[in-house]
Amino acid sequence: MRLRIAVILVNFLAALLAQPVAPVDSRGWINKGVQEYKGQRYKDAVESFQKAVDLDPNNMTARLYLATALMSQYIPGAESPQNTEMARKAEDQFTRVLQIEPVNTTALVSMASLMYQQAMGMPDLDQKIRKLDEAASWYEKLIAADPQNKEAFYSLGVIDWVKWYAPYLRARTDLGMKPEQPGPLPNPARQELNQQYSSMIEHGISSLEKALQLDPQYSDAMAYMNLLIRERADLAESQEQYRSETALADQWVQKALDAKRGQVQSQLAAPPPPLPAPPPLQSSSTPQRIRVGANVQQANLVRNVEPVYPPWPFRLASRAQFVSPRSSTATDACRTCN
Repeated sequence: MRLRIAVILVNFLAALLAQPVAPVDSRGWINKGVQEYKGQRYKDAVESFQKAVDLDPNNMTARLYLATALMSQYIPGAESPQNTEMARKAEDQFTRVLQIEPVNTTALVSMASLMYQQAMGMPDLDQKIRKLDEAASWYEKLIAADPQNKEAFYSLGVIDWVKWYAPYLRARTDLGMKPEQPGPLPNPARQELNQQYSSMIEHGISSLEKALQLDPQYSDAMAYMNLLIRERADLAESQEQYRSETALADQWVQKALDAKRGQVQSQLAAPPPPLPAPPPLQSSSTPQRIRVGANVQQANLVRNVEPVYPPWPFRLASRAQFVSPRSSTATDACRTCN
């Protein structure tokens, strides 16, 4: 009888010891949340990061992790109250970080990305434009904090293209013009579009040029340069100007394809990573402390709250090389590459 009781007690203690010990401080809850996030248990990660924030409200790392976990669960275009609340909570946490650290680039790029995602999920054009303007304002703040951020300039160019493309396409449709029909557009449609959108087009091109100054092989920016210049051709005052613009757009298509091809070749030509060195022999059994540099700590974050940038509008396909001066609309230009 006593032996049975002892066995039961031993099993009970073993089961008790096997239970994970709840963290006791903010750092512990962050570490727990990191593991849950890596395991794609986002709801559990949110709870752990929230406890970390509750224990240490001034811990900006905990708030960034919490905002990231919330943002990861947001689905653009889903109109459920739960989804909207997820985005609101993520925005609130990023805002709290920026109240303490106004130039925190992780929070800035995440706010811009969140606004862009929300905009692209909105069916109402007016709401979409307003939300895109919010996204653009956050990218401007990001540029002020990090003038070398090529993705911020690129995203400003893409936002200008998104805002311009809807009225441009509507004008061609109203005129009964087919996608393959060359321009320029007839008046008064051409004059109206020029008055309302020429500055937006130029701002978009200027933003993309700045991105390309920072990275001359930025194929994504080259692709959108093609779109904006190709569509600007439809606002040309003469056939000669139209042909000049479309020829320039064709050059950007080729540059984008060449840059993309070069990136692929570089990846293929890259040597395989070296084998890891064998572990050093230990002179004693005493565990040694491992010091982790800041760059390694950064690499081991859950993630850097990377923005979701607008997609590259051209895929490397053989048909993409046949974008001709007659492909005067974004619809036709994108069709050749999608």
